[in-house]
This record gives sequence, structure tokens and C-alpha cells, in this order.
Amino acid sequence: MVIQEEINWEKSIFKKLEFLYGTQSNLILEDIKALVKKYKHKKKPSKSWVDENDIILITYADSIYENGQLPLKTLKEFLVTYVKDSISAVHILPFYPYSSDDGFSIIDYRQVNPKLGDWWDIKAIGENYDLMFDAVINHVSKSSEWFQNFLAGHEKYNDYFIEADPNGDYSKVSRPRALPLLTPFETVNGKKYLWTTFSEDQIDLNYKNPAVLLEILEILAMYAANGARYIRLDAIGFLWKKKGTTCLNLDETHMVVKIIREVLDKVAPGTILIAEANVPHKENISYFGDGYDEAHMVYQFALPPLTLFSFYTGNAQKLLQWVDNLKQTSEMTTYLNFLASHDGIGMRPTEGILEEEERDLMLKTTIKHGGLISYKDNGNGTKCPYELNINYLDALTDSKEDDTTRVNRFLAAHGILLSLVGVPGIYIHSLLGSRNYYKGVQESGIYRRINREKLEKNILFAELETNTIRRNIFYGLSRLISIRKKQSAFSPRATQNALFLDSRVFSVLRTNEDTGDQILAMINVCGETVLINTAYSGYELISNRRLENQFVLQPYQIMWVKIS
Repeated sequence: MVIQEEINWEKSIFKKLEFLYGTQSNLILEDIKALVKKYKHKKKPSKSWVDENDIILITYADSIYENGQLPLKTLKEFLVTYVKDSISAVHILPFYPYSSDDGFSIIDYRQVNPKLGDWWDIKAIGENYDLMFDAVINHVSKSSEWFQNFLAGHEKYNDYFIEADPNGDYSKVSRPRALPLLTPFETVNGKKYLWTTFSEDQIDLNYKNPAVLLEILEILAMYAANGARYIRLDAIGFLWKKKGTTCLNLDETHMVVKIIREVLDKVAPGTILIAEANVPHKENISYFGDGYDEAHMVYQFALPPLTLFSFYTGNAQKLLQWVDNLKQTSEMTTYLNFLASHDGIGMRPTEGILEEEERDLMLKTTIKHGGLISYKDNGNGTKCPYELNINYLDALTDSKEDDTTRVNRFLAAHGILLSLVGVPGIYIHSLLGSRNYYKGVQESGIYRRINREKLEKNILFAELETNTIRRNIFYGLSRLISIRKKQSAFSPRATQNALFLDSRVFSVLRTNEDTGDQILAMINVCGETVLINTAYSGYELISNRRLENQFVLQPYQIMWVKIS
């Protein structure tokens, strides 16, 4: 039986390799088998899948700092002192040595940035929490050893990067940023124009060279061996380039993800792959593959802008219609739901959902609330809005409003996040009720730094006890999470049905068919009191009272009614 499983695995891997590399596939397969032998059994399998207890905190290693202490140690101190068991996992954004883009231009994939700590500090956090690592595998820093060896003409690295004709036609190529696609570099072999999707400091890797794939597979296996339960495939859609195409979400890219999945399933069962592709929903969920052979989870990029739009208009219909159209995933796939992250609020996922005037409303309101807009290059000389750069609290609320209203609206938005099928991811600056960080933008010229402030530990700890907004958001979110984790109806495997009870109320019915538990989740997205008459009765978990058929939701109130 074991021998047959091994044969089937080899056949499956070989077929995928053959699609990418043709006649070279036999040799590549032997290298992969050696890699598996090297890393297999170096990590004990964790629980096989996610449940209602899984909540992920998204943070930089140094989002909280203390002078004289390594940031990874400070992060652990914050987690064990304040967060405790509210969350189950920590997504530590790129903690490797880097040269730009706040960590996403990596110099060395295999090392921890010594300014942050070391692998022992990473593993120390892993003693209390599951860990998510970033696999920033589309590109490397121009300061990396790989690229410096390429410039110096070292034979091994001659084909690690993508050389291109500067006079070629790249009008179909999809770009996330309005920057040149190709960057010239002087090498020992003369000037070379190289593919740089994101910036001149981020040199795209050439996956047409199987040596690149093998190198990356070993790095990912090493991540799993070092404690990564989740591995986030950053900007995965851009991985493979093919002349005359958009170079986005190509079949070859999907095949690479499938190979990664099969290798990690072999060396570290229980490792969860998460595809990060900021594209319209249909393209995004394509990374599920057939439900068993590609990414385990995908980011719900439409959720942040649609939730924001619901509160801007006091109408949840567009969000509910989108939720109503979400298909049930397999028992081994689900969504990673989030509202805010280290990046902006993507606008591309609203394509086909919001009308142009509705998208324009979002842009205008973002600017009114002190935010900024980033644009993407369409490849034909035009640009369009790519993301809103703004802290999510400031995006949702007007600074002229009273603190109570601002907190209630912010918690209501997270009530939606916590009610949906999938695993919630909560950004550190959302958990802490942070605000727009203008100084970071002014000093760097980087719009995304508006939501990447570094917080001094002692000041933060004091503010968590004295600052009204920080304290009420932190403890309010912590309480919601605590309630949610006790309810099997919020399991990722529980079903989800959108209910159109009132346009001003986001409402879904979550049902766990295994336990029989049902929860009616209702969130008022407007500033008015809303009366809902339904056939449902039950115990409201947040206010601790029984309700019969009629529900009165105050402005921005969350109700989780356990149906009886």
C-alpha cells in the first residue's frame, strides 16, 4: 500500500513537471525526491485542518518595539501579556533580511533579519501560537547573493532572472504598479534588461529554469521544518511570464502551486498554503484548484472594500449579494477573511460588483477621511485605482464623530468579518485601534506606510488602559473573538446562507450540520435603529439575553443569535 502511494505520488509530480519542463522532468523529479527525503519527518503534523478556534493576527515583527530589546521578543511579550489565547496564530510579515518594500524585497530567504531576532525567537512565539510565514517567491532583492552572482556572470545564476527585449510589446502585461516593467542592469556580459514587476529593487525569478523551482521548494520545506503551519504565497499570480499574455494567473503558475502543494503534503502534512492574489473573485478562487490539489486557502480580497462600501452607504445589499454567490468550498479549502492588512484596500476585486459611481464614492470618501489612492498601470498608457491607502478605522469613520460611534462602527465591521465562513485574519493596527500614520508616508513617500506605524511598547501598554478608542476596540474585539471561538456554527465547515431581511442589516445564517448548532448573525451597517421580524428565536450571545422573533438592532449593533 505504501509503495503504491509512493508510485502514485511520483507519477502525479512527474505529470506536472512534464507540463512545465518537458524532457527535463525525470532529472527534476529525482531532485525533488532527494529534497523530500531530506526534510520529511522534521516537523510533527499539527491538526489536519482549521476550525472555529483558528484566528490569525497579522503583524510585522517590529510593529511593537522597545528600545534595547529585539522586536521578536517584544512581540512575544505583547502576545502573552495582552492577546493571550484570543488568537491562535501569528502571521509575522517578512522577517528576513531585506533592502526595500518593508520586507518584501528579500536578500536572504533562509535567515532571520538580525535586527529583529533569530530563528530561536521565531520558534519561541511558535511555542504559544501557530505561525504563518511569507513566501515572497516572485522576486528577490537586487542586493541578494543570487542577483549579485548573476551580475558577476556566475554560471549557476545566468538563467535565474528574466531577460527581455526593451523594444518588445508588453501592452497586455498586467501591472500592480505604475512603474517601468523592465529595468536595465550592467553585468559582466553587458547591459541586460530584466523583468521587475514591482520595482527596480525586486528582480523577478525565472521559473522556466527548473533550478529556481527546486531552490524555492527547498526553502519552503525549510520554513515548514522551522514551524510554519501556514505559508502565504505572496503575489503568486505574477509568477510565470509568457510573451503575448497578461502574465497573470497563467496555467503554468497554477501548476507551480500544485507542485508546491504536493511536496509540502509529503514533507510536512498539515501545512496550509494560502494564495495571495489581489484580483477579481473568479480569478482568486481559481487557486483552490479542484479543492484538493492547490492552495488550501485564498484571501477574500472583495470583503474589505465591500464592507467599507456597506457602511459608507448604510446598505448591505451589495455585500450580501456577493456573499450569496460564494460557492461552498471543499472540506479541505476555505477563505482567509480580512478587512485590513499591511497593504491597502484593493479596488480590483470590486470590478463587476460595484458600479463606477459607487467605486468613485469610495475614492472620494477615502480622500475625505485622510487617505490616499494608489494606481495600477493598465499596459496601454492609462491608469486606474488599484488600492485605497488608509487605516481601516479612519476609512470607516469621520474624525468629527464621537468616540463611541467610531468604536461601534469599527466593531460592527469586524462583526461581519467574524461571522463569515472561513478563518478570520485581524491586522495588528485594527486590533489596537490605530489611526492614519502620516509621518511614515511623509518620510518615505510610500503610501502604504499610512497603516504601518511602529508602536513603542510602554506607550502602547499605557494607552491600552487609558486611551478610549484603543482600549475599547482592543477589548471589544477580544470579547467578540472569545464568544466566536466557542460556537461550532462558526466553523469553516459550517454552511453559510445570506438572508435578505433588511437592506440596512448584514445577515447570514451559519449552520454546523455535524453538531446541529445554528447562529443567525445580524449586523446593522447604518446609524438608524432597525426592527427585524423573523421566524427565528434564540439566545443572543453578545448581550446574553433570549429574543423571540423580533429583533431591534441599535445603530451599528452586532447580534449573534443562537437558534433554538
